[in-house]
Amino acid sequence: MKNIVLLTAVLFAFAKAVTAQTTVDPQMDYYLPTDVTYNPDIPTPEEVIGYVPGKWHVTHDKLVQYMMALADASDRITIENRGKTFEDRPLILLTVTSENNQSNIENLRQAHQDRIDGNSSNNGPIVIYQGFSIHGNEPSGSNASLLYAYYLAAAQGTNVEEMLDNTVVLLDPSFNPDGLQRFAGWVNQHKNENITIDGNDREYDEAWPGGRTNHYWFDMNRDWLPIQLPESRARIASFNKWMPNILTDHHEMGTNSSFFFQPGIPSRTNPLTPQMNQDLTKEIGNYHAAALDKIGSFYYTEESFDDFYYGKGSTFPDVNGGIGILFEQASSRGHAQESVNGVLTFPFTIRNQFTAALSTLAAANGMKNKILDYQAKFYKDAANEAKSGNIIFGDSKDSGKTDAFAEVLLRHEIRLKELDQDVKVDGKEYKKGYAYVIPKSQKKSRLINAIFQKDTQFTDSLFYDISAWTFPLAFDLDYNMNAGNIGSGDDVTATMNQSSFEINKSRDSKKALAVSDYAYLMEWNEYMAPKVLNDLLNNDIIAKVAMQPFTLNGKSYDYGTIMIPVSRQPIATNELHQRLSNYQTETAVVIDAVSTGLTTGIDLGSNSFVPLNDPKIALVIGDGTDSYDAGEIWHLLDQRYDIAITKIERDRLSRADLSKYNTIIFPNSYGSPDKSTMENLQSWVRAGGTFIGFGNSLRWMSSSKMLPMTFKSTENPAKNVTFEQRGDFNGAQVIGGAIFETQLDRSHPIAFGYKDSQLPIFRNTTMFVEADSTSHRNPIKYTNEPLMAGYISKPNLEALKNTRPFVHNSYGRGNVIGFTDNTNFRAFWYGTNKLMMNAIFFADAM
Repeated sequence: MKNIVLLTAVLFAFAKAVTAQTTVDPQMDYYLPTDVTYNPDIPTPEEVIGYVPGKWHVTHDKLVQYMMALADASDRITIENRGKTFEDRPLILLTVTSENNQSNIENLRQAHQDRIDGNSSNNGPIVIYQGFSIHGNEPSGSNASLLYAYYLAAAQGTNVEEMLDNTVVLLDPSFNPDGLQRFAGWVNQHKNENITIDGNDREYDEAWPGGRTNHYWFDMNRDWLPIQLPESRARIASFNKWMPNILTDHHEMGTNSSFFFQPGIPSRTNPLTPQMNQDLTKEIGNYHAAALDKIGSFYYTEESFDDFYYGKGSTFPDVNGGIGILFEQASSRGHAQESVNGVLTFPFTIRNQFTAALSTLAAANGMKNKILDYQAKFYKDAANEAKSGNIIFGDSKDSGKTDAFAEVLLRHEIRLKELDQDVKVDGKEYKKGYAYVIPKSQKKSRLINAIFQKDTQFTDSLFYDISAWTFPLAFDLDYNMNAGNIGSGDDVTATMNQSSFEINKSRDSKKALAVSDYAYLMEWNEYMAPKVLNDLLNNDIIAKVAMQPFTLNGKSYDYGTIMIPVSRQPIATNELHQRLSNYQTETAVVIDAVSTGLTTGIDLGSNSFVPLNDPKIALVIGDGTDSYDAGEIWHLLDQRYDIAITKIERDRLSRADLSKYNTIIFPNSYGSPDKSTMENLQSWVRAGGTFIGFGNSLRWMSSSKMLPMTFKSTENPAKNVTFEQRGDFNGAQVIGGAIFETQLDRSHPIAFGYKDSQLPIFRNTTMFVEADSTSHRNPIKYTNEPLMAGYISKPNLEALKNTRPFVHNSYGRGNVIGFTDNTNFRAFWYGTNKLMMNAIFFADAM
């Protein structure tokens, strides 16, 4: 009996292994429907890239190679390259429809737009935008796109021809080329000939930062609304060009799951989304269910995920008249893994994604008129809802972040007008050239409402992502939603493409800079001032920062004004003038030439002008650090301010020569550094270095006495909470992302460059730091009524009041600085970027 049991176990294990082996090396008939024939003149993926999808993870170069081959072979497909990623990979898009439609494609596109604008009632083809693998390590989508593109090009039959006549498919095979390439390289190089299904294998354990993100480690599925990244800008341009009726976003989730399709949890839908959108999403779901039933795949819906934040691919269409649909497939995270549902193979995940792509096409055709009518009604209703009057926004001292917000709006094709004169609205001054007007009555009025959305009351206390993103608060701009019929000029135009942008206008900084033989003064308010200062210091040009305000030639200069003397510089007077003139033209900073050092206030020769040093920055990365936070810092310094940095692995800190750097930035991190690392860091700071930490790093910075502070605890006992409710209760205590008001001490160097004493700050942690008993050590402090937008539980709100998000400590000859939260969140939180830059440049002045 014992031998029989043993034999049975061996046979079972063998059968399991064989199943895994055979499934990871599939043939095309494993995937393709058999109710159609296939054109033999269309190349299969294997004929171009050398294998059937699923045997290997496709790299982006091979993905592009195959799509180009299909476009060459099929009259149903055209292909375009819309730009490139940070790593110079092409951002391709396939337009797939019938041959007849292809010959008339521009007229069809314009007719589609005319119907949305109410200028036509004729129903042309329905437009669906199908995108894959925005997270690079969720690759079943992009690998399925090989099969889906082949099917669209090669499938033959009456039903196929009718669908292609009735549909324009915008096929985006890889939302995230850089991440896909990174992940494919990892799993392919670690694949065994004899497939290992043990999740402990290195194949399934990516090295930091993993393949989820793009080059700068951004989660690009949060960038549909902010559009700060080149991949997103290309997508949004394609979206606006076509205004698709359906957009699908193919993802992966945990290995032990099954397959998810929307709708998500109904109570977590953004209130700006019409109910009909959710009703149609649910009806489309019936097509997905039928298709997955047919192949025997399990799935679920309406139990997780949500449609609240409009910066995600599955939610962005909902406020633009379309229907966004999220697919989440359980991930093999390699070629095959054990799961609670049995062995999960990569081909199985690909087949489910391919099936969902086909069911989307079927739903679009089966519900065509209903969905087209919904889109037309969406914009008709929006036009009827739109109010007269205008929104105004701007910053009278900072055109840089004002223009950056204007860029977001213009890339979304929201109409702006120039301000034709200086005005005052509700006590706030708006300056011509530094402010814009948004007419409320325009096509994308609902998108405008979403961008300016500012809620503090919610029907649900759980959020899959952030609960607030109010853009003028994120950019720290003055704004008024009811500015009335203020004077506005021409529509704003801009010269832009995927990688560059310039608003066509004039402002003070375009005036010629006079020559001085004495000194130049640069105001610190402008967003790009740190870029200019860094370049000056990097070229050994002497610059000093004003610790007090002063007046010269009838003009008031604020805290933080940068003074550049002309004498004793390493370059000639004319070279210095030319360099400063170029800065002013290229960056819009305001620079003045002065001929005397005598002022009202501190004179230019005063010791209240503190010399500044060229920053030599090391950014700590690697295991134990938050790759999102690290990437956002890297992107800000590298892309916007042209500041060279060294990215140093956390586990090298104990033995690295830190004397090369005068600034070390430690992003949000998990766990304390080891003893030798701590000792090396402490010695380096005592010798004069500036250490800047974020988030959870503050806990070990405090316990090590580098940055003493007191953390405020909160108590919210789970009374009358059932076992079933425990998850929701705990989730409600999380600050997923909300906006809070702080009070600034503008005389402190950390607040230099801010014109107001109030500053909105983004927060997504429950780390509360008690205010210091010495008031001047609290230059940034949450107000007594801090909530501006978003969700926070009542106990956490009470705990947050009057605490501080910033701590500074002099440590030996150096400085230790801590921020409880991310000042550079997702690249669109322009309003607090200056806090980190002030910490970098002005630490010695603190």
